[in-house]
Amino acid sequence: MAFYSPSPAMEQILADLVRALELDGRAGLSQRLSITWVRYASPLTGSAGDSGADAAAASALGASWGGGRQRYPASVVKLVYLIAAEAWLQDDLLEDGPELRRALEAMIRDSSNDATGLVLDLLTGTTSGPELPATAMDSWVSQRQLVNRWLGELGWPELDGVNACQKTWSDGPFGREREFYGPEGGNRNRLSTEATARLLQAVMASAIVSPPACARMRAVLARSLDPLQRAADPENQVDGFLGEGLPAAARLWSKAGWMSQARHDAAYVEAEGHAPFLLVAFSEGEACAGDSSLLPEIARRLSACCRLG
Repeated sequence: MAFYSPSPAMEQILADLVRALELDGRAGLSQRLSITWVRYASPLTGSAGDSGADAAAASALGASWGGGRQRYPASVVKLVYLIAAEAWLQDDLLEDGPELRRALEAMIRDSSNDATGLVLDLLTGTTSGPELPATAMDSWVSQRQLVNRWLGELGWPELDGVNACQKTWSDGPFGREREFYGPEGGNRNRLSTEATARLLQAVMASAIVSPPACARMRAVLARSLDPLQRAADPENQVDGFLGEGLPAAARLWSKAGWMSQARHDAAYVEAEGHAPFLLVAFSEGEACAGDSSLLPEIARRLSACCRLG
């Protein structure tokens, strides 16, 4: 079942928005931008389990702009690894404990690349290091595909073509990690805004792994819009991202991604006087990466379209 019903009206709003953003000095943005926007009749946070997910999907209206296009997700891929970790824990493939929980929290709240490396090592039974002999490398590569195989088992068409098998880096991969990227970097991580939205909706609606697991994931995805808290944390994943464009009293759950060639965010929002909505925006290229007003403007305009009455 599709996770939202296409809305021609919302599709027109997105098309008009992208056109307006291009005319505002962002030439070529339409090719560098992907958006998935889903609006709900009731809050997803009140859902529970499969019946809640079905109700959310039945009420959901949405639209996308380039939503099926695979792009390098930067740190948004950490949402995938968070969900996978909870799935592994449920199947007794990981041992729970304070250090794992510390790593998962740092991976999402602080977007720590070091924590992400540990989580992916635990998920796949692999480690970074020098290049390996061919037979050993083949085994290592097979292990590194465990998250991708699990995604395939979900059977969601939005996940076709997704690649979630690489660590996130500050300076880039070395050794066996660099070899695994491929000679032209063809094995980099890939996500679409449709795939990301489907996964985030499942977490918010308690429709993946288990309701207690989803509650834990929502707890680490929650972001404060309080100006003082944001000022105390310059890397708050709100300023310069979708959260900056939301009403001040909104509740936000999100995971951003930012590097020299990308500025992305995936957010679910509940605000008084507004229909709940989910918004994922990926923007590629050096100009987009440096444009701290782009994602807030997208959120500002689309949240205004979710006002009730």
